Amino acid sequence: MAIFKGAGVAIITPMHEDGSVNYEKLEEILEFQIANSTDAIIICGTTGESSTMTHGEHLKTIKFTVDKVAKRVPVIAGTGSNCTETAIMMSKEAASYGVDALLVVTPYYNKATQKGLIAHYTAIANAVPETPIIMYNVPSRTGCNLQPATVAALVKNVKNIVGIKAASGDLSQIAKMMSLAGEDLELYSGNDDQILPILSLGGLGVISVLSNVAPKQTHDIVMKFMEGDTREAARLQLEAIPLVNALFCEVNPIPVKTAMNMMGMEVGPLRMPLCEMEESNKEILAKAMKDYGIKLA
Repeated sequence: MAIFKGAGVAIITPMHEDGSVNYEKLEEILEFQIANSTDAIIICGTTGESSTMTHGEHLKTIKFTVDKVAKRVPVIAGTGSNCTETAIMMSKEAASYGVDALLVVTPYYNKATQKGLIAHYTAIANAVPETPIIMYNVPSRTGCNLQPATVAALVKNVKNIVGIKAASGDLSQIAKMMSLAGEDLELYSGNDDQILPILSLGGLGVISVLSNVAPKQTHDIVMKFMEGDTREAARLQLEAIPLVNALFCEVNPIPVKTAMNMMGMEVGPLRMPLCEMEESNKEILAKAMKDYGIKLA
């Protein structure tokens, strides 16, 4: 059984004006997502600004989400770190809350070798043997690239390493990875502009930033493909491209949080070192949202 099929939202973390986590607002957003066909909640990932959270905030936010979602859809918690011991501690704690899976990013900054990556992921997986793990490969942020042979070795040799969020942008690498790993690997797109190409290589869905503002539409891109209506799936994917481009015209999650505030969702500020969006880019984003049919407050 796959952890999920469809569109999982890489959900933002709403903040109060003083920068603290706004749990009341988070509950509202979780309900909005579930009501609009989101297939999974990914909490405390990159989009959730986990890198500027304390361990206490990070874990409290995961537990809050597990409790509020209450098994209506799978909850996947980001627990990666560039320190293996920290990733183990976070993963064990999140697993104890009853998360459905863990999303574990490659160690950033250290630039681990492929041998080091195998050791890192194996140690984390062995610490939480009953909890499925989705690896997260995003070289543009981490300076570290999980090679296809490394992914295949991990999914074949470690029973609870089951999937990957592929955000390298390199479709040739992803195709090679799938040819080596085969049915052992649950593949999720990590890029909203590549949902369809990755589905065509055997993907099961997307872990999506776009879903924060367009959950039903993102779900539909995947579901139309799964139902065999590839023409409609392609139309929906291409229709979303201008908005996806606008959502990444500055580093994520600056534009998506700005977009949600434009929609009147009052998700609050970003934590430094992320900062307010440039006015010229705000205008591009607002136009793309309106053109896509999203109502601004």
